[in-house]
Amino acid sequence: MSEIRNVLVTGASKGIGAATAVEFARSGCNVGINFHRDEEGAARTLARCRECGVEAELFKADVSDYGECERLFREFLDRFGGRIHVLVNNVGGAQVIPPGGFEDMPMEYWDAQIRFNLGAAACCARLAAKNMIDNRIPGKIINISSIHSRVTWVRRKMIPYGPAKAGLNMLTEALGVELIEHGINVNGIAPGFIASPLTEFRYTPEERQAFLRKIPAGVFGRPEDIAHLAVFLADDEKAKFIVGQTIGVDGGQSVSGMIESFN
Repeated sequence: MSEIRNVLVTGASKGIGAATAVEFARSGCNVGINFHRDEEGAARTLARCRECGVEAELFKADVSDYGECERLFREFLDRFGGRIHVLVNNVGGAQVIPPGGFEDMPMEYWDAQIRFNLGAAACCARLAAKNMIDNRIPGKIINISSIHSRVTWVRRKMIPYGPAKAGLNMLTEALGVELIEHGINVNGIAPGFIASPLTEFRYTPEERQAFLRKIPAGVFGRPEDIAHLAVFLADDEKAKFIVGQTIGVDGGQSVSGMIESFN
């Protein structure tokens, strides 16, 4: 009988993270659900995972704080037999944007965004890779990037979010090449506009309709679209020859060159 895999998904209280955690549970994996503030949402994710008949647990931690990230991994490994098979680095996003342009941007905001969107993933990947190498696990690391790692979006201040996600793509490439000798596949996913509670909160209906007109597929993505690809990339056989790639899931928007600008 094959070993049940242990999966850690960061930022899994809602949206892409929650859908990914549930999809891994449906595939028969044990799931660690990381959250920082939204404990209620994380509890809903936990219940859905446990309905699949697998082991699942909540882990509260701000993974952009490297000390908390290390504590998270200690707790996860203690809970799941000292082994991690799949890490999904989902934490990230544009935080509260300060007023003004780039020339007005506080450097503290820059540092926080780089740490949140790139540093957290690097810290988690380092800890996961060490455990996988020490235990000879042919593990998987999946980094959730963004369409804005490849195309910018003016007047929504994609600095420093876009540069951080572009750095995450390069981290995926570099780690993919370095870790494959240990049998560890590292890949990424770059979502486009994904319909979720966050996007409904952040954008007006008029803005969402304007964005929709720029998507060749004519529909918004769903969190499940990302989750399905994450599970595929974690498959030992189906995705074993995919190394260091960041795959766009955006309805064709990034290759069409149609990026919307809003005031």
